[in-house]
Amino acid sequence: MLEDKNPSRTPLSNLGEFGLIDHLTKGLPKRVPTTLFGVGDDAAVIDSGEDFILTSTDMLVENVHFDLTYVPLKHLGYKSVVVNLSDIYAMGGRPEQILVSMALSNRFTVEAVDEIYKGIYLACEQYGVDLVGGDTTSSNQGLVLSITAIGRTKKDKVIYRSGAKPTDLIVVTGDLGGAYMGLQILEREKSVYMGNPEMQPELQGHEYVLERQLKPEARKDVVEMFEGLEIHPTSMIDISDGLSSEVLHLTRSSKTGSVIYEDRIPIDPTVFRLCEEFNLNTTTVALNGGEDYELLFTLPVSDHEKIKGNPNLTVIGHVTEEDRGNYLITRDGVAVELTARGWNPLGEEND
Repeated sequence: MLEDKNPSRTPLSNLGEFGLIDHLTKGLPKRVPTTLFGVGDDAAVIDSGEDFILTSTDMLVENVHFDLTYVPLKHLGYKSVVVNLSDIYAMGGRPEQILVSMALSNRFTVEAVDEIYKGIYLACEQYGVDLVGGDTTSSNQGLVLSITAIGRTKKDKVIYRSGAKPTDLIVVTGDLGGAYMGLQILEREKSVYMGNPEMQPELQGHEYVLERQLKPEARKDVVEMFEGLEIHPTSMIDISDGLSSEVLHLTRSSKTGSVIYEDRIPIDPTVFRLCEEFNLNTTTVALNGGEDYELLFTLPVSDHEKIKGNPNLTVIGHVTEEDRGNYLITRDGVAVELTARGWNPLGEEND
């Protein structure tokens, strides 16, 4: 038996997802001149000569990222593609191809896999991308879906997380918190069903938040919107882990601070109503809920007039100097330090 030379062990939950990525890739060299940017943004950037190629990959694991008790397989296939395309849009690019890899246990039938691929094919049609390859293998338990998205952008149009400057505006597309409240509805109805399988789920009237959770859409309109408004964000990221986490990712990459205002965070009236029903704070849901797949970006303050009044965009704050930290200004005017409390897939609660 091999002797354990290092009895000390560090739980993955101590680092979290992004801490683990930083730990594994710290000091990672770039050996190929065409590799412009690797780990640390929404997508890797590769110089193809005339344009930049963008690549991103994401993995969805059963009972970690989705629950097949209430997630239809077709919706799962669609969502698995969309969440990856969102990363390409977050870099100012347009997606062109995807690769699909899947691990399946023997409880899945050919018909079940067909349903997943119906969703994948629908997403390809909706977003104008081609499925060009992938891999399929067996799994000891459950389902794992991994999608790689490939896109393209002009060299002067790429948008990194690291370009924000003090006094820049912080802007968000759409509204926040809907996906999380959709998840609360689904979890509640699952609990009712587990207690009494004869009970029918009460989903009527919750269509908006359920669609935000089960069938999210990437903001493919934003790249053209920027061109029409003649603006170019200084930094951008998609909102997958919650607004607070994404603001902190931007400011850490840009070496800045930030101030966002509670009363400016865009929240749909449906979310307000459901938060009251579930006894949840709407701001906490918007800050930490995640899976909205809206885009968060920064703009020079001189561009304010260009976006003023645009129903798709909301200015929620501004960028500050790094030493001023990151703060939320409450409706009462109190400054509260902004912390990342979004969902952590490597947290102990997910063991």
